[in-house]
Amino acid sequence: MRLNHGTMTPIYPPKQNHMQKYRKQTKKLHRGFTLLEVMLVLIIMVTIASLVVVAVQGQRTAANKRAAFTYIKTLQGLVDRYEFDMGRFPTTEQGLAALLAVPSDVHNPADWAGPYISDTATTRDPWGNEYQYVSPSRDGQRSFEIWSFGPDLIDGTEDDITNWGTLGD
Repeated sequence: MRLNHGTMTPIYPPKQNHMQKYRKQTKKLHRGFTLLEVMLVLIIMVTIASLVVVAVQGQRTAANKRAAFTYIKTLQGLVDRYEFDMGRFPTTEQGLAALLAVPSDVHNPADWAGPYISDTATTRDPWGNEYQYVSPSRDGQRSFEIWSFGPDLIDGTEDDITNWGTLGD
């Protein structure tokens, strides 16, 4: 506070209105982000996004394995039904196509009660490959075997999915 020399009355500074106070306060708050702060936030966001992608991809692979296993079990039941109707399992040469149309080499086509599945899209695994079929099974212990190459798309590896195994096999 200053004094007016002639009258000795105090001279007060002019009162600031509320907008002037707000502008002063916000000028202090709007100083911006540094490049380091922006880069740190970006690194954190990319790290979180990559963790989410890895988790989702793992879930997708597990879901595809379950779907393949379930459908192989369905195909197994359809092959069993084919055997009940025809008196024998489809040969390796006939394959799963015998479930779609009457094989040309059957002795009595009238016994065929198919189609047992509706179309060829249902003979493909979740990775887009045909399900594999042999009769008798590759180990010779069973009447037939149905399998998928699994997510690695390579036959004979540990991620193959078969009708005689479990999902963890």
